[in-house]
Amino acid sequence: MSDSIDVILPCLNEAEALPAVLGALPEGYRALVVDNGSTDATAEVAKQLGASVVTEPHRGYGAAVQAGVWHASSEVVAVLDADGSIPAAILPVLAGEVLAGRADLAVGRRRPVAGSQPWHTRWGNAVLTWWVRRRGLPVHDIAPVRVTNRKALLALGVTDRAFGYPLELLVRAAAAGWTVAEVDVAYRQRLGGESKVSGSWRGTLRATRGMAGVVVRTWTHR
Repeated sequence: MSDSIDVILPCLNEAEALPAVLGALPEGYRALVVDNGSTDATAEVAKQLGASVVTEPHRGYGAAVQAGVWHASSEVVAVLDADGSIPAAILPVLAGEVLAGRADLAVGRRRPVAGSQPWHTRWGNAVLTWWVRRRGLPVHDIAPVRVTNRKALLALGVTDRAFGYPLELLVRAAAAGWTVAEVDVAYRQRLGGESKVSGSWRGTLRATRGMAGVVVRTWTHR
């Protein structure tokens, strides 16, 4: 690959996991860490390891991702969780789908390793993706890792700045006629810190409610 790909890593207190995550990025993939209000040493660790760091004070997964997209400089961008739950080795596989023109958006479908995904998060994900498939988009996960063209992504106009961002992205991509490639990826236990979604019932319910709201808003205003 001749051109580097910026990898956006939205972070809220991920100092413990970052060294392994950044160290595992394949050659040609450039880390862009978005610090979303961390109270630990996330930003300092990222800088020490040579990553570019963007500060996004507005809390929310979508806000962090969008900040990363705006600051990225590569034509094709990737988004990867910073907790180490998804191996960075999947990035060239996803990027290959986009670079070869086989897909406008390539996303990962999590295949959980034992103990890595509580049943209540699997249930929430299954309900939401069933809902989306009934409306014509053949996916089985809410795009936890993804690769696409930066300018095209910005043009989609995704507005959610919280947990609903990846779901709204999928729905808008479908409405725009994008080809979406879904690739299996191992889903492991996080390397450190606490999950903002699956770490508690409260987090899971908040994320599921936010994503369900995205589906209702998007599909009832087509």
